[in-house]
Amino acid sequence: MENKNLRFVYLAILALVWGSSFILIKRGLLGLNPFQLGSLRIVFAALFLLIIGFNSIKHIQLRHWKYLALTACFGTFVPVFLFSYAQTQISSTISAILNSLTPLNTLLLGILLFKVDFQRRQIFGVFFGLVGSSLLILNGAATHPDQNYAYAILLILASICYALNVNFIKRYLSDLSPLSITTGNFVVMLIPALIVMYFSGFFEAVQVKQTQDVIIYIAILGVVGTALANILFYRLIQISSPVFASSVTYLIPVVAFFWGLLDNEGLTFVQLIGAVIIFIGVNLSSIK
Repeated sequence: MENKNLRFVYLAILALVWGSSFILIKRGLLGLNPFQLGSLRIVFAALFLLIIGFNSIKHIQLRHWKYLALTACFGTFVPVFLFSYAQTQISSTISAILNSLTPLNTLLLGILLFKVDFQRRQIFGVFFGLVGSSLLILNGAATHPDQNYAYAILLILASICYALNVNFIKRYLSDLSPLSITTGNFVVMLIPALIVMYFSGFFEAVQVKQTQDVIIYIAILGVVGTALANILFYRLIQISSPVFASSVTYLIPVVAFFWGLLDNEGLTFVQLIGAVIIFIGVNLSSIK
């Protein structure tokens, strides 16, 4: 299959996998705190990748490691904890929608840091995205006083991290295979994740049945939603563009929305309008 068609297949698979990640995080938080969940997710992914991708490490040269450390930090390590912490206060559906700001941030950072060319319609797209996210957050805070929408800032920071990651991968690591990139990332993160796991009290919490019951959700999240999905995503970046690859984030909320409905979550009419405005903005920013 040609790369032009293959990229849409990858996009659809990633939307399904990552769109389901938010409900897995929600389930995991029933028995784990955000730091336990985030670190366990990384450890599961790292162990799986060391099994399937250990031989790929030999292809990584010394010059690659500093960029692998950067992409590990911005692409996984920091966002994992930001999303886990934010979802203690904000629904999984809203989290997925705010995650769709990633293409807008990819464009902005591409312009500011990587001298990427842009068109006027893309700037309009950024404006629409900001308006939509503001509407989503403000209305959510008004209609859901039990949820702390100040935590939405963590989700926006996570989308900025993802945007940095996409640009770094495309610019500095395109000569590595997706398996080498992903395995290298998690080699960098494994020890820090184990340290966070230890100091978060995971090894005491795991003796509680409620914690044991949710570990399966984090195992799926780590292996499928993190390790395998990252391999696929890095391949998508290589055969397309950073903005196209990050546009998966505006398909993710569609999947997350249906999971949310099954779990008795919902959107107000104003929040739905805000989500539509975000998607219009992302679409405008993604047009070449």
